[in-house]
Amino acid sequence: MAPEVDIELRATAEAWLADDPDPASRAELRELIDGLPATAAELRDRFAGPLTFGTAGLRGRLRAGPNGMNLAVVTRAAAGLVTWLAEQGGQGPLVIGFDARHGSREFAEQTARVATGAGREALLMPGVLPTPVLAYAVRALDAVAGVMVTASHNPPQDNGYKVYLGARLGGPAGDGAQIVPPADAGIEHAIRAVASVDAVPLGEAGTVLDQETVEGYVRSAAAVLTPDGPRDLAVAYTPLHGVGGETLVTAFVAAGFGAPAVVADQAEPDPEFPTVAFPNPEEPGAMDHLLALAGTTGADLAIANDPDADRCAVAIPEAGGWRPLRGDELGVLLADHLIRRGVPGTYATTIVSSSLLGRLCAARGVPYAETLTGFKWIVRAARELAFGYEEALGYCVAPAMVRDKDGITAALTVAELAAGLKAEGRTLGDRLDELAVEFGVHATDQLSVRVEDLAEIGAAMTRARNAPPATLLGAPVTEVLDRLPENDVLTFRTGAVRVVIRPSGTEPKLKAYLEVVEPVGDGDVAAARSRASGGLTALRAEIAAVLGV
Repeated sequence: MAPEVDIELRATAEAWLADDPDPASRAELRELIDGLPATAAELRDRFAGPLTFGTAGLRGRLRAGPNGMNLAVVTRAAAGLVTWLAEQGGQGPLVIGFDARHGSREFAEQTARVATGAGREALLMPGVLPTPVLAYAVRALDAVAGVMVTASHNPPQDNGYKVYLGARLGGPAGDGAQIVPPADAGIEHAIRAVASVDAVPLGEAGTVLDQETVEGYVRSAAAVLTPDGPRDLAVAYTPLHGVGGETLVTAFVAAGFGAPAVVADQAEPDPEFPTVAFPNPEEPGAMDHLLALAGTTGADLAIANDPDADRCAVAIPEAGGWRPLRGDELGVLLADHLIRRGVPGTYATTIVSSSLLGRLCAARGVPYAETLTGFKWIVRAARELAFGYEEALGYCVAPAMVRDKDGITAALTVAELAAGLKAEGRTLGDRLDELAVEFGVHATDQLSVRVEDLAEIGAAMTRARNAPPATLLGAPVTEVLDRLPENDVLTFRTGAVRVVIRPSGTEPKLKAYLEVVEPVGDGDVAAARSRASGGLTALRAEIAAVLGV
């Protein structure tokens, strides 16, 4: 590094260090500054730019500097948020929740002090709790906004800061939902206007709520189900070292089910997530302990939440073991169940989820909507929303209660469905086969490419735009839909194939969502599934070639 750049970087880092309120992160930065020039690359990365207040808030690595999650960054974020709330004329308390990740409680408590320092009432959740409980609390407590400190299913070294708005600023469809533009840009602008952390006034620690809000959530979750329905179901469960365990077990018992068998070495919150390589139930191996428990306990159903319990994964028994359901399979099962229960309103999903929900809704005569990816858009698909889902294991089965994805009410609802089918001598697999006979097998998969250099994502998208495929699986491509400049999303279609390509909004990944539709003309669902599976394998290779990955 040139000496003048070294001097400039050192000065920038020293200025940030002087304004950092956390002794641990100050010591971390001091070591890097003193290590120059050998530490220049690491220091430059930490000061490459601030974390951007984007998809519902902040998310990043726990480390010192503006390009990380730390007390200084959180203080600025909280100050920007409360300033923006005041500028919008938003009245009411700020409610704050947190998970069990490293730093979560400290970041939540600091947010409360920033809020009270600005003259706003701050309500702190009574302990580590699932994200949907915070989303519920925003509405139940008539808060102007809510903050959830969590990185959801990210690796242990990450944390995040998610923001919800109440009815005053979110409107009817956004009451208790994650923020959307232009709110995110407005908050980001207010954060950038914070002159220094030292200048942010800090007040009292706020009011720590009692258990009534949590108990209210549990009562409401249990009430989502049809009363007095079948409840004979053996469930194996894991919270994956996250914060969903106690709340889910309590909700199951309140709804009339027996308490699930819980994976013992994953039952308690642990920010290191020691038994999984990646704390996301979608990742290979993440559900291994759960499936082992399900096998030894004779369970009818295996359920996993991600660490903040806003997602729900389900596996079902089949010959020779257990099969995890894809997000699209569970989404359509839940929608079909709610339609059969007569739940009124619009059923919504995203442009990357299976097209089966649209066909189901058309056949059943219920309203359907399709949105961009992300639950902040799904829950705004209609004011009278009945259900929404995304293929990444997110389900909203009770939008009047939680207007966001909720892995606990989703788990209860699929348990209700499975118990009802069991009482008839049938299974979730049987119901999936019936839907396949009616609508064809809609097989979905994903090509996900994790990158170190974000420029690789842009280069791959450019290749696909400049040279889209003429055919897919031997059939002519009949539609190429490019959503630029509004959204970086590219769609290819044939008569029986759909591919949607986009960069991830939360991780350094390029994602291609694949769907193959295979008719079941002869009633042989297994043969149709086999044909569709082979099609997906071939399609994956074709799209990898298009992207050059």
